[in-house]
Amino acid sequence: MKSMLTIISNALCRITGRNAGAQTVSEGARIVVSSRSFADFTPTASFDIKKCELHRLEEGPPVKAELTREQGLQYYRTMQTVRRMELKADQLYKQKIIRGFCHLYDGQEACAMGIEAGINPSDHLITAYRAHGYTYTRGVSVKEILAELTGRKGGVAKGKGGSMHMYAPHFYGGNGIVGAQVPLGAGIALACQYQGNNQLCVTLYGDGAANQGQIFESFNMAALWKLPCIFICENNKYGMGTSVERSSASTEYFRRGDFIPGIRVDGMDVLCVREATKFAADHCRAGKGPILMELETYRYHGHSMSDPGVSYRTREEIQEVRSKSDPISLLKERMLGNNMAAAEEFKEIDVAIRKEVEEAAQFATSDPEPPLEELCNHIFYNEPPMEVRGTNPWSKLKSIS
Repeated sequence: MKSMLTIISNALCRITGRNAGAQTVSEGARIVVSSRSFADFTPTASFDIKKCELHRLEEGPPVKAELTREQGLQYYRTMQTVRRMELKADQLYKQKIIRGFCHLYDGQEACAMGIEAGINPSDHLITAYRAHGYTYTRGVSVKEILAELTGRKGGVAKGKGGSMHMYAPHFYGGNGIVGAQVPLGAGIALACQYQGNNQLCVTLYGDGAANQGQIFESFNMAALWKLPCIFICENNKYGMGTSVERSSASTEYFRRGDFIPGIRVDGMDVLCVREATKFAADHCRAGKGPILMELETYRYHGHSMSDPGVSYRTREEIQEVRSKSDPISLLKERMLGNNMAAAEEFKEIDVAIRKEVEEAAQFATSDPEPPLEELCNHIFYNEPPMEVRGTNPWSKLKSIS
């Protein structure tokens, strides 16, 4: 085996032009993993997943999920990147580099990753203010997200949107008004239906918004017009500091659509979320109208950075969820237990992610803030330059589309 590795190592060195003596430990580990990947690793495995509770449906998502090695590593990399990015945001906030509202997503990574794996890139997604994870899964880099959080010119919204207002193609934010994104999501679904493009809209809201009247109005219109909309309630058990039991007479949010079919999903299992999302997407694309999903999940941080998160729940409760239901650990253990990857691979991925996040944080703290003359730009799209009133009638600013 050693002689074989030496041959492979020397061949790689000849290809890359590197000296065999200059090979690092991590490169050696990569060669070991690479040589094992063809011989030892399981390329595909099937896993039992939790059965979904159903409302107005005769059949639900499958109770088994197929996972390829490549998919598993991709899901792990994405969820771990979101986790590291949020922990870095926590650090920057405590250093007073990030200011204002900041709602972190760590703990709920399986929701964002599972949904993205269950829809097409051309489908649409709109969410509430806990938006960093979805901004990343919709294609925005860590560097642009952190720079937006610090209000820098290189941010995804040019430093003028902040934590709650990030956007990307087919991603509509990031909305600060509780529940207000739900009618917007129904409108996006109406556009999909009107254009006949076989696309759909994933419309997310939290358990804290689930009692908003505008949500039920959106349900009603979506059902009447059979809109291709997946309404998703991310139930992380607490709306700000109020538990769902104290805020809702009925905590079965997947039944709240009444006339809309619903499913309750284990939101801490990325495979369970993926399969449920695929099922919901097929339902919408078949012309059956909207469907409602409830993802049972958990946030590790408080509601926002101003909330320590332990005045209404115990540290023991948080630690129990971390130890028993963490979405990243669950996926990693599945892959290791079925010989789909090596522990060294996960370590390498973790090291690469830490490096990426650190570099992004350096950019987010060194990039310049947007200049004052750009303050009013992009108020309108594709309009001629116009004057905008400042803080008083004599203060005039220019807006350029």
